[in-house]
Amino acid sequence: MKIRNCLNPSKPCFSFEFFPPKTPEGEKQLWDTLEDLRSLEPGFVSVTYGAGGSTRDRTIELVTHIKERTGIEPMAHLTCVGHTKTEIAEVLARLAKARIENVLALRGDPPKGQAVFERTEGGFGYANELVEFIRERDLGFCVGGAGYPEGHVETSSREADLQHLKLKVDAGADFVVTQLFFDNAFYFDFVERARRAGINVPIVPGIMPITNVEQVNRFVRMCGATVPMRLQLELEKVKDDPTAVMQLGVAHATVQCLELLQRGVPGIHFYTLNRSPAARMIVSALRARG
Repeated sequence: MKIRNCLNPSKPCFSFEFFPPKTPEGEKQLWDTLEDLRSLEPGFVSVTYGAGGSTRDRTIELVTHIKERTGIEPMAHLTCVGHTKTEIAEVLARLAKARIENVLALRGDPPKGQAVFERTEGGFGYANELVEFIRERDLGFCVGGAGYPEGHVETSSREADLQHLKLKVDAGADFVVTQLFFDNAFYFDFVERARRAGINVPIVPGIMPITNVEQVNRFVRMCGATVPMRLQLELEKVKDDPTAVMQLGVAHATVQCLELLQRGVPGIHFYTLNRSPAARMIVSALRARG
C-alpha cells in the first residue's frame, strides 16, 4: 500500500517512527512495542536510517521483517549521507525486491563527529536530488520528504527552507512529514505558507510526546524546535518525577493532536523512540473522543 493513499483528512491515519536497535535487548523492546501498537491499526510505520553499511542493512532488514511479520505497511528512511549514487541504487533495488513501497527521502544529518554535512563524491548533496533519482529509477515507490515548520537548523530563513521543500515536491515527493514541534501555531503557519508557495501535497504533522526532560532538551538542541514557555515551566517543576513528566507530556501532545485533527490534518506521525506507552495513551484518548 502506498502511503499517499491513506492520507485523508476525512479519515486521518496514525503512524509511528522507529529506529533500528543496536542490541538484542533493544530488538526485543522494538518488537514488543510494535506488537503493542499493532492493535491501534497504524496507517504505516517508518524506520530511520544511518550512514554506513551495518545501519543501512538493519533498516532494510527491519522494514522487510515488519511487513512480513506484522502486515503493517513500512516506510524506509533513506539518506544521502556517505553514499554514492551507485550505492543508493543498490539500496533501492533491495527495497523493491523486498516489496517495500514507501521511502522517505532525506539529505540526512552529518555523521557523528562531523560538524557539517559534506556531499560524498559521486553522491547527492540535497534531498531533492535524491527524490529525483528515486523517480528516475522507476521502481514504483511512494516518496515522502521532510518539512520543517520552524525552519531547518541550517537554513538562512524560513522562506529559503520552504523553497527547498518545493524543490523536493517538484522533483516528485508525494507527501511531507514534518519535524517535531510543540506549538501548533508553527505547523499551521507552515502549511499556509507552503500552500501559497504551490506545495499542495499532504503535510503530516510529526509529534513527539515528552517522556524525559533531558531527552527532549537534547532533541530541541538538535532540531531547533521551540518548547512553549508555559510547558517549559511545568516540566521544570516535575523533571525529577518520571511519571509526572510522562503525564504532562502525554496531556500536552493529546491537546496538540486534538486541535490538529479538528483542523483537518491528513494524519499524525508519532516519534516513539521505540517505546509504546505514550503514543498508545494519546491515540486511545483521541479515538475515545471520536
